[in-house]
Amino acid sequence: MAPFTVREREQIARANASGRRPVVFVHGLWLLADSWDRWREFFEEQGYVTLAPAWPREPETVEEAVGTPRVAAGAGIDEVVAHMLAVVEALSAAPAVVGHSFGALLAQRVAGEGVASVTVAIASVPFRGVTHVPLAMVRNAASVVGEAVTGRSVAPSFERFVAEWANAVPENEASELFHTFIVPASGVPLLQAVTANVNPFSGARVDTRNHERGPLLLIAGTEDVIATPAVQNAIFALQGANPSLTELVEIPGRGHSLTIDHGWRGVAEIALAFVRERATRPPV
Repeated sequence: MAPFTVREREQIARANASGRRPVVFVHGLWLLADSWDRWREFFEEQGYVTLAPAWPREPETVEEAVGTPRVAAGAGIDEVVAHMLAVVEALSAAPAVVGHSFGALLAQRVAGEGVASVTVAIASVPFRGVTHVPLAMVRNAASVVGEAVTGRSVAPSFERFVAEWANAVPENEASELFHTFIVPASGVPLLQAVTANVNPFSGARVDTRNHERGPLLLIAGTEDVIATPAVQNAIFALQGANPSLTELVEIPGRGHSLTIDHGWRGVAEIALAFVRERATRPPV
């Protein structure tokens, strides 16, 4: 398990001293923890205390991540889950957990351990049991096979980012998002996700049946070509077997960039309403 960073230790201590409901934000590939900054401010204004843990060995800034592309290479899903669980277990109250993309898969892994009070999974990538794997994910996975040889992290090209993340926003906004947020990341999780149904050791698996999972909201963008509506409906079918509440909301006209683009606040409001209404454990 990766040690906590100074920033994570400070966030944990602040959350435990606050007496407020903690909300843990989990990012996915090609983003950093600070991609949640606007969400954190919004939730804090509503009375919550928030944390945004980094992935193991993740640089803290975009500049550092772009300049040192070998740093985060090789991190797999199980390693990241172990780190997120350690953060959650260090909290004095069961948190709400909000994740996007691979972060949504991680959030569901955490929820499957029975340690979350409520979970929001936004544009989740598929995991074991979801038989539909979008072509965009397969293409991305094929492009990172060489990471094992080069020892480097990988990032999408601007053209691929526009086609697969920012297909529902104007190109000038896509350019701003790309240069503001996108960084190299480990390609291992991609390979684990696309092989989840044939690789018994893949970390892309979720315990969907734990009775202590708590309420779960899935959020999908109708124009998402990575975490497609078909994938979200398949996840909903699997998670719907859980006795805890499972809901799915589709947002028209939104793509995979829905947590960082101009419409982020509308998505955050949906997530906030669910957290506020469905959290199952007291904050202290």
